[in-house]
Amino acid sequence: MAEEISQNDVASSSKSKKSFWSSLRWIPTSTDHIIAAEKRLLSIIKTGYVQERVNIGSGPPGSKVRWFRSSSDEPRFLNTVTFDSKPDAPTLVMVHGYAASQGFFFRNFDALASRFRIIAVDQLGWGGSSRPDFTCRSTEETEAWFIDSFEEWRKAKNLSNFILLGHSFGGYVASKYALKHPEHVQHLILVGPAGFTEETDPKTEFVTKFRATWKGAVLNHLWESNFTPQKIVRGFGPWGPNMVRKYTSARFGTRSTGQKLTDEESSLLTDYVYHTLAAKASGELCLKYIFAFGAFARMPLLRSAPEWKVPTTFIYGTEDWMNYEGAQEARKQMKVPCEIIRVPQAGHFVFIDNPSGFHSAVLYACRRFLTPNPDNESLPEGLSSA
Repeated sequence: MAEEISQNDVASSSKSKKSFWSSLRWIPTSTDHIIAAEKRLLSIIKTGYVQERVNIGSGPPGSKVRWFRSSSDEPRFLNTVTFDSKPDAPTLVMVHGYAASQGFFFRNFDALASRFRIIAVDQLGWGGSSRPDFTCRSTEETEAWFIDSFEEWRKAKNLSNFILLGHSFGGYVASKYALKHPEHVQHLILVGPAGFTEETDPKTEFVTKFRATWKGAVLNHLWESNFTPQKIVRGFGPWGPNMVRKYTSARFGTRSTGQKLTDEESSLLTDYVYHTLAAKASGELCLKYIFAFGAFARMPLLRSAPEWKVPTTFIYGTEDWMNYEGAQEARKQMKVPCEIIRVPQAGHFVFIDNPSGFHSAVLYACRRFLTPNPDNESLPEGLSSA
C-alpha cells in the first residue's frame, strides 16, 4: 500500500512538472504571424488598402554581396501597404523608426489617405519584411543595407517624385536616402529624426559623465556588444507578450503625453508589437554601427546639412526627447527651404500621441502640393514653429 501511494505521488508529481514546463512554451512568431497581427491592427482602418511583398532581389546592383554577406541568395521582400486614394493625390511614403514597423502609423492612415496616396513600408529586416542575416561590419555597410534596399523597393514600385516621411531612425534613413537620391524626393518630412545631435555637443555632457560611472560603463558595454531591447523580449519567452503589454499600456496609456489608446487599440498594438520584436533578429542589429551609446550618430546628419538638396520639414512633439535644436543648427547650413514645426501634447511618437496635430503639421508641410496658393497658408492653430 505504501509502495502504491509512493508510485502515485511520483506519477502525480511528474505530471505536475510536465504541466508546468509545457506551460512555459515560447510564444510562436514568424513573418506570417506578423502579417496576421498587422491585418488585425489595420482592421480598425476604414480606408481600403492593398498589402504586398515587394521583391527587391538578392543584393544591391553591381555588387557581389547579397545584402552584405548573407549566407542565402534567395530574393528579399519589403512588406508594403498602399491605401486607396484619389487619382491625382500626391504620393506620401512613410518609413517607421527603430524597433517599430509601418503599423505604428495606424492612427494616421485614414486622415492622410484622404489627401495623399499613402504607401507605408517595413524596412529590410523589420516588421513583415524579409529578415536576412545581418552581417554588416561598418557604418557605411549598414547605411547601404537600408538605403540600397529602399532604392530597389522604389524601382520595383516604379515610384518617383514622392514625399518621403521618416520617423526617428526612419528619419535618419530617409535623410541619407534623399542625400544619395534627391532626384526622386519632392519633399522630406522628418518626424523626431535621429542623427542630428553630435556627441561633442555641450548639451550632451551628461551622457559622457554617466558613461564614466560603473552603470554607464556596463550599459555602454552592452551597447557595443549589440545587445538590443528585442533580445530581452525574446529571452522572456512566454512572459514576452506581457512585458510588451505593460510597455504599450504605460507609454500610450497611463504615461501618455496626449491622446491615450483605447482598449481595442492597445490590445491590437500590443499583439502586433510583440510579434515584430520577437521575430528573428535582423535590421535591429544596425544599432551599434549607426549610433554610439546615447543615440549619437557615428556619421551625424548635421555634417551633411550643406549638401541638402530636398526641401525639408521637421516635426517634433513638444515633449519629444529628441532635441529639435539639432535641426535648428542644420537649418542654418542648408541651402534649401527648411521649417521646424512643434506639435503640442505629444512626445516622440507624436503621430500616436496627438494624431490631429500631427496631421495638421503634415498637411501644412505639404501645402505646395495640396493647395493652389500655398504662400497664403498660415501655420495651423495649436502648432508652433521653432
